[in-house]
Amino acid sequence: MHCPFCNANETKVVDSRLVAEGQQVRRRRTCVNCNERFTTYEAAELLMPRLIKADGSRQPFDDDKLRAGIHRALEKRPVSIEEFEACISRIKHRLRATGERELPSRQVGEEVMSELSKLDEVAYVRFASVYRSFQDINEFKAEIERLSEEHQQEDA
Repeated sequence: MHCPFCNANETKVVDSRLVAEGQQVRRRRTCVNCNERFTTYEAAELLMPRLIKADGSRQPFDDDKLRAGIHRALEKRPVSIEEFEACISRIKHRLRATGERELPSRQVGEEVMSELSKLDEVAYVRFASVYRSFQDINEFKAEIERLSEEHQQEDA
C-alpha cells in the first residue's frame, strides 16, 4: 500500500477491524517513511454473473437497474431502507451463489419476486404485473387469489 502523503511503498498495519457486517476490513496504517496515519478499507471483489436476455443477447449485471426496479415496486410502501438494502443483498448473494458465469435474466426477475412476496405483497403485485406483462384485471385477480391461498396455507 502506497502512503497517500509521501507515496512511500512501505506502510505498517496498526489496527484491523471488521466493518459493514463483516463484509469489509478497516485497517489503520502508518507510513514507515513519514509516520503519517491513514485508514484503508478492504472488501472481497465478487463478480456478478452476466445476464442472458430473452433475445439471446448478453449484458453485464446492472446493480442500478435492480435497485430501480425494486424501488419502483416499493414506492410509497412502508418498507425501511434497511429492509430494502437487505432485500437487494439477498438477491445478489443468491445470484452469486449459483457459481455460474452467466444466468438467464428471468432468474433475476424470479429472485426479485420471491423477495418482494416476503417483504410487501403490494410491491410484489406491482412488480409481477410489469414483469409478467399482465394484460387485464383477471390476471391481477388470479395473482392476488394465489397470494391469498398461500397465506391461508401458511396460517393453517
